[in-house]
Amino acid sequence: MKQNFNNNWLCYKTGDKEHAFAVTLPHDAMQLDERSETSAGGVNTGWYEAQDYTYEKTFTLPEDAKEEKIILEFEGVYRKATVYINGEKAAYHSYGYIGFYVDATKYVKFGEENEIRVEVINHDQPNSRWYSGTGIYRPVWLYIVPKKHLRFDSVKITTLDYKEPKIRVEAWPNAAGEVKVEILERSGNKEVSSVGNSALVEGENQSAGNAAENIVAMEILQADGKFSCEIAFPGAKLWSPEEPNLYACRVTFGEDVQEETFGIRMVSCTPENGFQINGKRVLLKGGCIHHDNGLLGACAYEFAERRKVRILLDAGYNAIRSAHNPCSKALLRACDEMGMLVMDEYIDGWYIHKTKYDYADEILDNYRKDLKDMVDKDYNHPSVIMYSTGNEVSETAQKKGIALTKSLTDRLHELDSTRPVSCGINIFFNFLSSMGFGVYSDKKADEAAENAKKKKAVGSEFYNTVAGIFGAGFMKTGATLYPCDVKTRDAYANMDVAGYNYGIKRYRHDLKKYPKRMILGSETFCADAYQFMQEAKRDKRIIGDFVWAAQDYLGEVGIGAWEYKDYAPRFDGGCGWVSAGSGRIDLTGKPLGEMTYTRVAFELEDLAIAVVPVDHTKDAHSPSAWKMTNAMESWSWDGCEGKAAKVEVYTRADHVKLYINGECVGTKKPKNDCKVFFDTTYHNGEIKAVAFDANDNVIAEKTLATAGKETVLRAEPELTRVNADTDLCYVRMRYTDENGETKPLTRGRIKLEVEGGDLLAFGSACPYYPESYQSAETDTYYGEALAIIRPQSGAGKVVVKAQSDLGEAVAEVEILG
Repeated sequence: MKQNFNNNWLCYKTGDKEHAFAVTLPHDAMQLDERSETSAGGVNTGWYEAQDYTYEKTFTLPEDAKEEKIILEFEGVYRKATVYINGEKAAYHSYGYIGFYVDATKYVKFGEENEIRVEVINHDQPNSRWYSGTGIYRPVWLYIVPKKHLRFDSVKITTLDYKEPKIRVEAWPNAAGEVKVEILERSGNKEVSSVGNSALVEGENQSAGNAAENIVAMEILQADGKFSCEIAFPGAKLWSPEEPNLYACRVTFGEDVQEETFGIRMVSCTPENGFQINGKRVLLKGGCIHHDNGLLGACAYEFAERRKVRILLDAGYNAIRSAHNPCSKALLRACDEMGMLVMDEYIDGWYIHKTKYDYADEILDNYRKDLKDMVDKDYNHPSVIMYSTGNEVSETAQKKGIALTKSLTDRLHELDSTRPVSCGINIFFNFLSSMGFGVYSDKKADEAAENAKKKKAVGSEFYNTVAGIFGAGFMKTGATLYPCDVKTRDAYANMDVAGYNYGIKRYRHDLKKYPKRMILGSETFCADAYQFMQEAKRDKRIIGDFVWAAQDYLGEVGIGAWEYKDYAPRFDGGCGWVSAGSGRIDLTGKPLGEMTYTRVAFELEDLAIAVVPVDHTKDAHSPSAWKMTNAMESWSWDGCEGKAAKVEVYTRADHVKLYINGECVGTKKPKNDCKVFFDTTYHNGEIKAVAFDANDNVIAEKTLATAGKETVLRAEPELTRVNADTDLCYVRMRYTDENGETKPLTRGRIKLEVEGGDLLAFGSACPYYPESYQSAETDTYYGEALAIIRPQSGAGKVVVKAQSDLGEAVAEVEILG
């Protein structure tokens, strides 16, 4: 029996129980910490002064459970978590991104109150290169299971054949006995409602396991030790990104029942056919994401994870890379159901530190178990199509690291022979680090911890700094140097797919030199999307591309931001900066101009227009190699009549004409890309781009119009109905005209009052955000802000009242259940 264990916790800074406060999990305590110039985490974590926190909860177990086993599952705790039950130490877990189980049986009492205490350590900064969050940021579950039971995570379903569908079901009972396997066909597909740029589940957000079912196959066998059976499945519906059909496998052993959702699909990756799912080539058009959920911090709410996947799918991505740690179970469930592909990544660094207190000292002792835990989490998810063993690990240039590359790959093959293994190597960084540039040392780390503002960049941070100075071209050209090949080829030979971080200029050379090599752009620049598509059409051994980054994330501040002084008064990445600014989709889930370019490059759209903020057309902005453009889809620039304007048009057409208020202001042809630029003059009214083929036939038209003079504040819920137990309310605030056209230059603070729900976060997407997302007041960013609310059960409805000097707005959301 699985029980929700997320309610009725107390949280407090360790040692300060007097100021304990009630929380519901998941919870990110770092959002409560102060930010300061002296933060040891500095640019990595967004200047939060990370603290240690303690979580406590009391619970009672029924008397009749005395003969059962009591197991607790923590899906994710950041970090160095020690679990005490009734005052006794029950478990310790160090790595903050992999879940763990605690056998609580010998520590608990039945029929009376128990106390659980979880202490987490995060003050030893820096320990991450991005915002990590603090505390129990993923869900916790309580299991009451019979003494004779199936081992946790032992049920594994493998597709043996997709042409004549057949699966293998394995399980591992802890004793001899009868095992029954049932394959269930689910029905009752959800209705999906599309709102704005995201589509979300209306009403009950139930998993496939709660839908109506039909038993389509069953096996009953005796087991003594590990159990295995093969089941033919004629007529089964296959799982693919286009048709993500799912089944459930229910395994019964005595009184214990475990159920796993799965899809029937086979992955292959060969030089002859490229990457395939069920024999069909699939090109990975992907994006890297971090684990945070924007304004919510690190909290892995099921609804937030589903929303993130839906937004990424709607934007045009078909794959995500979980940079740089294993993703949540909630994210995988969403990907399974929606058809998003996943490369799950183990870790950011190996045995060479990237920050002073990271996991480097523990990985060699723990990686075998860590990888097993990751595979156990992932195995039955059809969305997971590949593993990555690490990110920008310069160890791969060393003899010891080359051997570790093979050990990690072999371990994953041992645990799961059905998926290829990759690793993201920063090709130029490998060469630089082998020459002594940017290499970590304890001395440099100590200096960094003492004075975060003046710290010396090392490792990947050093590389990011170099890139910011010299630009993307320097990085990509550097990767073509011969020593870069020497410092990566042996490691690449020890993995199935070579992960190239910023190495697109090597593709053709390396494909010719290494005819069996499979190449994945494991980390790339937005501006290279078009070239990637052209190269992938030319050679099937190029299997995909993961842009850095698909969606903006907290920490690693400013590396992808082009901000002006009115939004970012300082360009040094100092305190006040909070996010990377490195997303094609911003921190609130809004697609940007770079996303429309990507869609055209990926051949998902024919034409798009984006405009550099006209009030700053010629002004200096904060530097970044990870930003292609800060243009946005708007022709509403109040007070800019007659000013210089830079218009970007994205198209794969032969040529394009641009019109302002009906007058043609230019004709241009894309050259080895799908971008053209027009330097023109802004006039209120209408701007239109028309794309033509080589015979001057119109392919597509795109128009942007100026907003009217009246300014209205709108509060727009993404859903009009939510479930009290599972859903969140996302309400976007926008300054618009009377027709709903956003006015990006209208700026004003907004105050909220919320009834029928708890305000979890409120803020804007601005990468420079010195305020707290926990406040009920915020400034807007290019006319917008976002509120996130947890509905209260029994309240009937959530009412959001917004007030500003420019108007008021009210939004209502019905609460179901």
